[in-house]
Amino acid sequence: MASALARPLARLIDELGKLPGIGPKTAQRLAYFILRSPADDATALASAIRAVKEELRYCSICFNIAEDDPCEVCRADDRDSTLVCVVEEPLDVLAVERTGGYRGRYHVLHGAISPVNGVRPDDLKIAPLAARVRKGGIREVILATNPNLEGEATAMYIAQLLNGSGAQVTRLARGLPVGGDLEYTDEVTLSRALEGRRAVS
Repeated sequence: MASALARPLARLIDELGKLPGIGPKTAQRLAYFILRSPADDATALASAIRAVKEELRYCSICFNIAEDDPCEVCRADDRDSTLVCVVEEPLDVLAVERTGGYRGRYHVLHGAISPVNGVRPDDLKIAPLAARVRKGGIREVILATNPNLEGEATAMYIAQLLNGSGAQVTRLARGLPVGGDLEYTDEVTLSRALEGRRAVS
């Protein structure tokens, strides 16, 4: 039976449909948008996708995505090399950087421990973190994993692993969001907020 869809367009829809959060209808809309776009725009998009795969690598120190190895943050002289913030994903680095209040270095795990999903400590960049800390020169490791079951398990595992390393291991504070109401706050968040209370100056 003949298809009403040209093969190159069908292929583009199939490939777009593999992206997270893109369903069949959205993939079709995107494909037709690209088809109707000027050739220069489509070429620029294809070039950007190719460059991401060909020109980027992981930093051999922190495992963040970078153009050069080591990355800019690991090379920067104006950052505190004795302070390391451990995050699950490269996007988490951007979130911390947006605060403008952190001037240390990073370590990206590329996931979190999740036995249900078959993710073990060996599947993550935990061993290089331990080696980095045991080498010396790091006074504090900030565990900034996500506040969910997997993130908590990962933080506990790393804290136990680094016990006795000489570096202080801390965890991001948990609390109430600004503008939130107590009555709508879940029990875990509220209990963490109580635990992390501070004196009012």
